[in-house]
Amino acid sequence: MPHFVPRHSRDEEDGMIPLPSVEFYTEYNSRYDIPVPAVRLSSELHQRHDTASDNTHRDFESDEDHGTSSAEPNTGSHDSQKSRLLFVDQDSLVTWSGPDDPSNPLNWSRPRKWISTLLVSCFTFISPVSSTMVAPALSTMANEFRIQSDIKQYLLMSIFLLAYALGPFIIAPLSEMYGRVVVLQSANMFYLVFNTACGFATSGNQMLAFRFLSGFGGSAPQAIGGGVLSDCWRKEERGAATAIYSLMPFIGPAVGPIAGGYLTNYLSWRWIFWVVSMADALVQLLALLFLRETYAPKILATRKRKLQELTGNHRLHTEYEKPDRTFGHVLRKNLIRPFRMLFTQPAIQALSLYRGYQYGLMYLVLASFPLVWEGVYSQGKAIASLNYISLGVGFVIGLQFCGRAVDIIYVRLQKRYDHPGRPEFRIPLMLPGGLLVPIGLFLYGWSAQYHTHWIVPNIGAAIFAIGLIISFQCAQTYVVDAYTRYAASATGAAAFVRTLAGFAFPLFAESLYRALGLGWGNSLLAFVSLALGIAAPLLLWYHGEWLRAKSPYCAG
Repeated sequence: MPHFVPRHSRDEEDGMIPLPSVEFYTEYNSRYDIPVPAVRLSSELHQRHDTASDNTHRDFESDEDHGTSSAEPNTGSHDSQKSRLLFVDQDSLVTWSGPDDPSNPLNWSRPRKWISTLLVSCFTFISPVSSTMVAPALSTMANEFRIQSDIKQYLLMSIFLLAYALGPFIIAPLSEMYGRVVVLQSANMFYLVFNTACGFATSGNQMLAFRFLSGFGGSAPQAIGGGVLSDCWRKEERGAATAIYSLMPFIGPAVGPIAGGYLTNYLSWRWIFWVVSMADALVQLLALLFLRETYAPKILATRKRKLQELTGNHRLHTEYEKPDRTFGHVLRKNLIRPFRMLFTQPAIQALSLYRGYQYGLMYLVLASFPLVWEGVYSQGKAIASLNYISLGVGFVIGLQFCGRAVDIIYVRLQKRYDHPGRPEFRIPLMLPGGLLVPIGLFLYGWSAQYHTHWIVPNIGAAIFAIGLIISFQCAQTYVVDAYTRYAASATGAAAFVRTLAGFAFPLFAESLYRALGLGWGNSLLAFVSLALGIAAPLLLWYHGEWLRAKSPYCAG
C-alpha cells in the first residue's frame, strides 16, 4: 500500500531543533479499498500544521530487483495502526509501505502470481497458434485466391510475423507509460477483431491486410509478458514461470498446424481463424476478471491519484515522476527506447541475433513440413499435420528439463561465487541447448533426404525443439534479469529481430531445399546455428558483466 515517508528538514541538517512530531494513523476507506493517512494534532500544533501540512521525509533504499523503492518510516514507537512522522517541508512521496507491502507485485501470494503468469502465457500461446495454423491450408487458400507466386503463398503465413516484429516497438513502451494490463488487453481486442475478419476475406490482398493487422495486436503478449514476469517474480524464483511463458511462442506454432490440418480437411480453412478467435475470447474474458496490474510505477501513480482525491494534497508524487516531463516528451522517449537499446546494447544485440536465427529456423522447419510429409512421404493433410507433434514433444521435454535446471544452476552459482546473483548465471545451459539445435537439424534433413522411416525425421525435429526451448529460455531470463525495469522494452527489441527472422525465413524455404536438397539445406542452417550457439554464450559469460556495467538500462 502507498505510504508517506518523512523527509529530513534543512533545520535538522543544520543542527537546529526539529519540528515537534505528530501522531500519524490510518483510517480505512472502503470506497477505494486503501488505507488513508490521517493526522491527529494537539491544539498547540495546529498553527504549525497549517503551514506545513502533508509534508514528508524521504528515506528509502533503491530496490534494484524491481526498479522501485522500498521504504520504512523514520519513526519512534508504533503499533500495527500507529506511527510517528515529522512534517518538515513541502514534499510528499507516495511509495511502498515497506519491503513486505502486499500491494507490491513481488509480494503477491504465489497463487496470484501464477494466475498472472498463466493468463499472460495463454495470450502468448494464442497468437502464435494463428500464425501457423494456415500452414497446411496454404495451397488451398492459394487456389481459392488464385495466387500463383510461391513467395506470396508463403506470405499468407509469414506476414503475421512482420507485424509481430513492428508491434513491440509501440506496444512495449506504451505498457511502461500506461501499465501492462490495459495495453495488453486493448491490443488483444485489436487482434481478436482482425483475426476473426481473416475468416471472411474474399481475396488474397484482403487476407494479407487482415493478417498483418491481427499480427500487430497479437504481438502484445510477447512484448509485455517478460515485463509482467519481472514485475511479479524475484530473480531466484522466476525460472519456472519464465519456462512456461517462454514455451508458448514455440508450442503454439507446433500445435497450430495440427488443428489447421484437420479443420481444413473436414470443414474449411476459414474455421481456422474462427476457432482461434473463440479460444482467444475466452482468455480475454478470464483476463478481464482476474488479471491485475503489475507495473510498479502504474500502481503507485494510481494510488497517488486516489490519495489526492481523498486528501486534497496535490503535492503527492511518486519517485518515477519528474515535473518537466510532458506527454510528448515521454511518448518520444518511450517509443525510441527499444530501438536505442537494440542498437546500443551489445548484450541485446548478441541475444537478438542468436534468438532471431533460431526463431527463423523454427518457422523455416514448419514451412518445410508440407514438403517433407506431403511430398517425400506422400501423406494426406490430416495425417501429415500429426507430425507437428514431434516439435511439441520436444518443446515440452525441453521445458521440463530447463524449467527447474535454470533455477538450480542459478542458486548453485550464487553459492559457488558467494554472490547474490548475476544475469550471467542463466548462461551455462545455453551451450548444450545451442549444440542440440544443429544435431536435430542434421538428423531431420538427412533422414528425410534418404526417405528413412518416418519416425527418424520426427526424432530429429524433437531434438531440434529441445535445444531451441533451452536456448530461448536462458536468453529470455538473462534479458529479464539484466534489464529488469525496462524488461518490456528489452524483450520488445529482441522480439523485433526474432519475429523479423520468423517472417523472412519461410519465404526462401522452397528455394533453399530445391537448390540444395533437404540434407545439405538443413546442414547449411545447422553449421550457422552451431557457430552462433557457441559464440553467444561465451561472449555473455566472460564479458556480460562488463557490458552491463556500461549500460544505463541495466539493473546492476
